Amino acid sequence: MTTTSEDSRSVRVAAAAAHFGRDVGRGVEKALAVVSGARRSGVDLLVLPHGTLGGYLSDLDDPHTGGTPPAVEEGCEEIAAVARAAGPVTVCLGYTEVAVVHGRQCWFSAAVCVTGDGVLGRHRKVHQPAGEAEVLSAGDSFTAFDTPVGRLGLLIDYDKTFPEASRSLALDGARTIACLSAWPASVTDRAARLPNDRQSRLFDLYDSARAAENQVLWVSSNQTGIQGNLRFLGQAKVVGPGGDVLARTGSKGGLAEATVDVDHVVDRARRKLHHLAERRPDTYRTEP
Repeated sequence: MTTTSEDSRSVRVAAAAAHFGRDVGRGVEKALAVVSGARRSGVDLLVLPHGTLGGYLSDLDDPHTGGTPPAVEEGCEEIAAVARAAGPVTVCLGYTEVAVVHGRQCWFSAAVCVTGDGVLGRHRKVHQPAGEAEVLSAGDSFTAFDTPVGRLGLLIDYDKTFPEASRSLALDGARTIACLSAWPASVTDRAARLPNDRQSRLFDLYDSARAAENQVLWVSSNQTGIQGNLRFLGQAKVVGPGGDVLARTGSKGGLAEATVDVDHVVDRARRKLHHLAERRPDTYRTEP
C-alpha cells in the first residue's frame, strides 16, 4: 500500500521485513541487494531489521543457547560497505556491537543510520527483555539527529514497549522514529497462527500507539523466519502521526512503502492537539 503527495518535500519511506541470520557476510550481501533495489525505486529512507549483521539470539529463556550473535565494532568495514552503497538513501540497520567500556569488553544490541556521506547517528538498545541482559549490555540514552529526510531517532524492538523511549526522541526533535526489531512470537503462550499471537498484537499496538502519542512518522522493521527457538513476526509497517497504518507487510519478507510529506503530516496532526506542548511533567511520577 502506498500513500502519495504532490508536495515536492515528500519522501519515500520503506520498512523491511526480512530474515537475516548469523552469517555476517551473507547479511552484508543481502543488505546491499535491498539497498540497491531501494535506490532504483526511489526510496529516500530504508529501515532494515535489527540483526541485519549477524542476526539475533536463538533463545530468550536460555540466551546462551546458540551463543551470542557475531559482533562487529563501531567503525567496521561491513557498515562502511552499506554506507557506500546507500549513496543518497538514508539507511538504518541493526547489529550486535562489541566495544570496550570503562576498560571492559561489552556487547550491545545496536543500530546505526548511514548515507553515502557516512554515519549520521547511532543507538544502543536500552530496554532488555528477559534473558537478554545475561549476554548483552544496555545502552543509556535516546538522542535524535539530523538526516537528509529530517530529524530522526532510532529505537530497537523492546525499547518501544516503554513510552518514555519514543517520547524522549520526540522531545529531542525527532519527527520520524525508526524502530528496528528482531521481535519474535510469544515464547510462553504460542498461538497456532501468527495473527492470533499475543506478541503479534502487541507489536502492532505499540507501533500505532507510539506514533499517535508523539504525533510522529513511525517506521517499523522486523525480522522474519526462525532463529533457534524464536519465530519472528515480520509485520513491518509505516505509521502516520495519527496512528494510522500507511503501509505494512505480512509475516513474510517484503517492504512496506509509503510516500509522505513528513513535516506536513506532523504539523497537521499537531495543529489543534499538540501532545508535546500540552504535557504536564510537573504532575507525572517518574519513580514507583
